[in-house]
Amino acid sequence: MNRILRLTTALALGALSALPAAAAELKIALQDDADVLDPAQSRSFVGRIVYTAMCDKLVDVSPDLKIVPQLATEWAWSEDGMTLTMKLREGVKFHDGTDMDAAAVVATIERNMTLPESRRKSELSSVEKVEATGPLEVRFTLKKPDVTLLAQLSDRAGMIVSPAAAEKLGANFGSSPVCAGPFKFVERIQQDRIVLEKFQDYWNKDNIFIDKVTYLPIPDSTVRLANLQSGDLDMIERLAPTDAAAVKADPNLTYADVVNIGYMSVYVNVGNGSRADNPFGKDKRLRQAFSMALDRDALVQIVYEGTAVGGNQPFPPNSPWFNKSIPVPARDVEKAKQLVKEAGFDRVPVELQVSNNPVAQQMMQVVQSMVAEAGIDVTLKSTEFATLLDEQTRGNYQLSRSDWSGRVDPDGNIHQFVTCNAGLNDTKYCNPEVDRLLNEARASTDDAVRKEKYDAATAILNDDLPMIYLGHQSWIWAMKKDITGFVASPDGMIRLTGLKKGN
Repeated sequence: MNRILRLTTALALGALSALPAAAAELKIALQDDADVLDPAQSRSFVGRIVYTAMCDKLVDVSPDLKIVPQLATEWAWSEDGMTLTMKLREGVKFHDGTDMDAAAVVATIERNMTLPESRRKSELSSVEKVEATGPLEVRFTLKKPDVTLLAQLSDRAGMIVSPAAAEKLGANFGSSPVCAGPFKFVERIQQDRIVLEKFQDYWNKDNIFIDKVTYLPIPDSTVRLANLQSGDLDMIERLAPTDAAAVKADPNLTYADVVNIGYMSVYVNVGNGSRADNPFGKDKRLRQAFSMALDRDALVQIVYEGTAVGGNQPFPPNSPWFNKSIPVPARDVEKAKQLVKEAGFDRVPVELQVSNNPVAQQMMQVVQSMVAEAGIDVTLKSTEFATLLDEQTRGNYQLSRSDWSGRVDPDGNIHQFVTCNAGLNDTKYCNPEVDRLLNEARASTDDAVRKEKYDAATAILNDDLPMIYLGHQSWIWAMKKDITGFVASPDGMIRLTGLKKGN
């Protein structure tokens, strides 16, 4: 009897050892659902997280915020700064099996510049033309020097897509995106999941140890953490700061954080359609009163448990680009009240839309309470984040609370939001002097000259306040203990190269 049992056990173990190793599947919870999965059209932060797995770029950004090779292996500027030549990686395939070559790069950049729905036009506005100067070499010819172009190519503007898929699908490319990243698109169910699987012909496949990744939008930070603790998730992004201590104390979880390069802001509709016809859109004194009524340091302490810093500019106070002549203001309720009265109001109502995640909502409830003391009565309108961005674009808002994840070059935190025809200018603020300063900053390779231009522009923006900056948060991740190889980066991306699950 014992001999039979031992024999049966041995046979079973032998059968098990003959089976292939279980596929490594990763489930990552995102704070929001991504918008359209087309690098030319999208604008959401979580969309960029998905692209990090799906769509390689010409260049990437390292954790110390340096530009590093990805699809381009090397590059060089001409002496006059008017041309950028890039050499491309050999043997790269798109997910549909077609070649990623110079022709594909040209087709993608031209699509980004000409597709009617493209949001990349302002990011590539300095480009006169792009051409293939060899099978694996491209040359960008500029209208004027633009030192920021390389940084733009490290983001969505530099994500190269399959020309065959782009031509076939047009503006509907996001329904079945085809890129050249480590993971290929499998399916998407809105508000539920985005599923990718490992691309077996990826150029760097030997450093990809995950077979399948599923992104799950879960706006409620408490629910995200509970699902991680129960084992239903492997990783969550933007852990609520209030939960940091609990994750650090949990032997089954790993905590990671890093201060980001972006900002938190309130957008004011000053010129985007009929809803700009409201007191805040028409009178900067009310916008100034709103800003003065805020205690930014208290705000980030209350909501972010000290993991964020207060701010009043597109650049954090520790950035070399921060305008020190405009320090983060102390709260001045009396001055705010005075400005409200000067604008002709005793109390002034305004609607503010906010995404439906608990941290953002808590923050705006604190803001609501602070500005009420100055005579500003805020009504909060909660909405799903992708819807909030769509409403911003269409101008269907008065005030809107939104974040920007930040860019390596300072231009990426300011130009596309406040220049007259910029792709992300949802406030429709337009000041020719601001345009001139920011365009000149783009053209200079001298950081001292650029700093002077940004300082002058931020001084104007601090007075006009089409965007009321609140502060700068940290990116915080939590993951199972068996996830190794994750590197926290100030750009907030989750890079899966080198990441492993299990022993």
